[in-house]
Amino acid sequence: MHLPPESGHAPEAMPPLDEVDEPVKVTLKIEDWLTVIVMGALALFTFANVLVRYFTSQSFAWTEEFSVFLMIVLALVGSSAAIARDRHIRIEYFSGNGSMARRKKLAQLGAAMVAILFGLIAVLSVRLVWDDYRFNETSPGIGIPQWWYSIWLPILSLGMALRAVGLFIRRGRRA
Repeated sequence: MHLPPESGHAPEAMPPLDEVDEPVKVTLKIEDWLTVIVMGALALFTFANVLVRYFTSQSFAWTEEFSVFLMIVLALVGSSAAIARDRHIRIEYFSGNGSMARRKKLAQLGAAMVAILFGLIAVLSVRLVWDDYRFNETSPGIGIPQWWYSIWLPILSLGMALRAVGLFIRRGRRA
């Protein structure tokens, strides 16, 4: 709610334009909530392990294995959010200078390369999951099926590829 200046109240500050998410078809809250959930689980598992170690001088083996898995998931989900928000790494000297047509083409090229990369990772990691399943690979720490962990790589990679395709389309529409 914005009040007129004569009301004696200062107007609310608007966030800078570069901090406002541009409209997307699939809500960015997916990545935001996944980040919150994964960070919460990571904190709970780690805290539980600290308490058990402190009081019993033993460790939960499963917490270390799950923590590594959750950190990988967190990196992939964070990457998806960065792609969707167009915050992925680039050399600003090249991407921010030049004509608007050049900058638009570079933005589309970057999005296309990200989409191709994560599309390839998604396709190739399906083979990894299949091998883990077919050969009954188990995790080193607690012996659960390895594919329970590896199944998330193609799924999250496909999500990142789709986010990059969406970014490519949005950059193509930009004037």
